[in-house]
Amino acid sequence: MKKINIKILTMMMLCAVLVLGACGGSSDKESGGKSGDKSSKTLKVWQMGDSGWKEIIKPYEEETGVKVDIQGIPWDQGHDKLLTAVASGKGPDIILMGTTWMQEFVKAGTFVDLTDYIDQYPNLAPDDFYDGALETSVFDGKTYGIPWHVDTRVLFYRKDLLGDVGYPDGPKTWDDLEDASKKLVASGDGKYAIDLSIDDENYVYSFAWQQGWEYEPELGADNFTKPEFKKMMELYKTFYDNKYSQIGEGKDMVQAFEDGTKPMFFSGPWDIKTVKEGAPDLDGKWDVHLMPDGGTDRSMIGGSQITIFKNSDNVDQALDFINWLSDPETQLEWYKVKNELPSRKEAWEDPILADDPMISTFGEQLESVEAPPIMNGSDKIAQEIRKMMEKVARGGEDIDKALNEFHQKAAKIIKD
Repeated sequence: MKKINIKILTMMMLCAVLVLGACGGSSDKESGGKSGDKSSKTLKVWQMGDSGWKEIIKPYEEETGVKVDIQGIPWDQGHDKLLTAVASGKGPDIILMGTTWMQEFVKAGTFVDLTDYIDQYPNLAPDDFYDGALETSVFDGKTYGIPWHVDTRVLFYRKDLLGDVGYPDGPKTWDDLEDASKKLVASGDGKYAIDLSIDDENYVYSFAWQQGWEYEPELGADNFTKPEFKKMMELYKTFYDNKYSQIGEGKDMVQAFEDGTKPMFFSGPWDIKTVKEGAPDLDGKWDVHLMPDGGTDRSMIGGSQITIFKNSDNVDQALDFINWLSDPETQLEWYKVKNELPSRKEAWEDPILADDPMISTFGEQLESVEAPPIMNGSDKIAQEIRKMMEKVARGGEDIDKALNEFHQKAAKIIKD
């Protein structure tokens, strides 16, 4: 009996091992190996600007068992770090990119072509993103990035002071803006009308679009010889020559807005919070308005793109994470953390955005935007634009002379 029992016991133990082994094999097969992979996977992420995603990713890590290792990369180091990654073939799985670098690094073969993947993920459908944001993610009909946040500019203005000169709802056109500026400056010594930046090429492009300028890639530097581009420069010169805008840097922006010496300025959504916190006594006395219309009211669109590095071994998991990030709820959480506007149109239906009149103005402006021109040597051309504007607006140089010099430099940069 003892021998029989031992044999039976041995057979039972063997069967148990086989059953457990079969169950384990069945589980792996059914999950495609993903559950085993997920528990041990780490996604490496480079986030340009900072590592702020760390504040919102905990639910994803808990749900999937995937560790998301985020490294914040300062903008002034990002370009060189990316070049090194391309040269060495060693980089992260995911890179959060600035839109202005996309073309250069797409040409360098830095990213995975996502075209055949996006239909498999419900949050990546192109139709739910702003058209302007897609302009910087699609090249030659192929998708290399998913828009993460979007950014645009509108006019901030003092309702009370603009009301005193006949524009309580803000100037709607460039003619209105010029007329309001003239009246504001005439209303008191030491007053200017608007802070008009010449240090940011995005404003230069925006104001040129508003005069009807169109950038045509096949024309290259000849785009800058178009009359609409010159008209933009003439507007700048008018505002500086007539002291509607201050030549020097002057007071802090919020201080000047609060004391009324500069009752208008152009900026992005982050400055809503800046004004509210920096000048609480202005509550109810200021608002934001769409860009002035000079034929169009187009503004620039910026932001960021989520990309997958070409040598990643975790493409499927990276796509899963990007799909999670692109969920409207996740984007809204990021808005609460960083005040950066979501790229998904569906997110804008949430009351936190839809019921906020100022934020809704930014949403309306996003329907009339354009990506800054992408050309060879974009950064160098931007530097030359800033130098040219400095010469004309503050140095008094002849517009035709400055434009001709800039055209020659831009042509050489694009060719090289």
